Amino acid sequence: MAQLICGKCDATYQADQPIWRCDCGGSLDLEFKPVIEKKKIASRKPTMWRYREALPIAEDSTAISFDEGFTPLLELEFNGKPVLVKQDHIFQTGSYKDRGAAVLVSKARELGVTEVVEDSSGNAGSAIAAYCALAGIKCHVYVPEKTSPGKLAQIKSYGAHLHLISGSREETSEAALEAAEKIYYASHSWNPYFFQGTKTFAYEVCEQLGWRSPDIVILPVGNGTLLLGASIGFDELKSVGAIDKIPKLIAVQAKACAPLYEMFRNGLNETPSISVYNTVAEGIAIAEPIRGEQIIEAVVKSKGDFLIVTEDEIGKSLMNVCQRGFYIEPTAAATIAGLEKYLLDSSGDELIVTAFTGHGLKSTDKMMKITTG
Repeated sequence: MAQLICGKCDATYQADQPIWRCDCGGSLDLEFKPVIEKKKIASRKPTMWRYREALPIAEDSTAISFDEGFTPLLELEFNGKPVLVKQDHIFQTGSYKDRGAAVLVSKARELGVTEVVEDSSGNAGSAIAAYCALAGIKCHVYVPEKTSPGKLAQIKSYGAHLHLISGSREETSEAALEAAEKIYYASHSWNPYFFQGTKTFAYEVCEQLGWRSPDIVILPVGNGTLLLGASIGFDELKSVGAIDKIPKLIAVQAKACAPLYEMFRNGLNETPSISVYNTVAEGIAIAEPIRGEQIIEAVVKSKGDFLIVTEDEIGKSLMNVCQRGFYIEPTAAATIAGLEKYLLDSSGDELIVTAFTGHGLKSTDKMMKITTG
């Protein structure tokens, strides 16, 4: 039986309750036993729902889907070395956040939820808004007023109620938390079902590699939704014997906002207060990640590392990738800048996987500034 467990006080809740946070204020994780049947998976169409028995949705009829997932895993060369890049920028709403939104909104529908609230720097809000539109669920999205206009237009176009908040990303979260006292919080950082969707990144990568694990996985970290999901996925696959090892997880942060890098490098027990500077990588500009300690734990457990990248490095990586025919947003380019930094000391014989996490059309204003110098 699936249940929700508090990471702070160990309290447990039945998974059929529309809750997203423990009574003590701690974040919840889902304890869920996945089933992996490779023959059955191989017989299904190429979407993330091919792992149906590993996703915590009771009835097929409640699943909300655009047939998303199973994005291409392309081999590209960086710094003269081959790297496999997951093309998650080509999802329905233009980012990997669709993975989490598909499962979270499906679960909300299963629980009888008719209205949700979410806060976002853009991509998660777009994803939740799109899936709520398909599900017929009323959606409120809180975003910083400085969010890219393209993302704001996308959220509004799905019919969501857009709430622009003057101030920081953290102040936006506070406003959403206040609204969540009365409305179900479809949060990509608080709600445990979002990570049950992003874990399919790991499932797809391993299946595309012939059911084996890569050596290294390099991903961006703000709230850590993709890295934590991948960690859950790799752990589950190893627990059922589908793969024989967990890859090292390399987390990338922008130097302008790198609280977890500081926490990791300095051996701190909690996320430090930091000075936050403007960064084009708005998707990972999170000064106070809700699951900061959990992210550090996942990286340490995998024997991985944290890297930081400068604005100049992000810009150069963005131009490099775009001039090879891939139109990605600046936040996605931060990951590639981290990859290129990692490769400087790489042996060259590691099987490395990373991802293009968001499409460039979502950040046209920032793209214009970078590409025009």
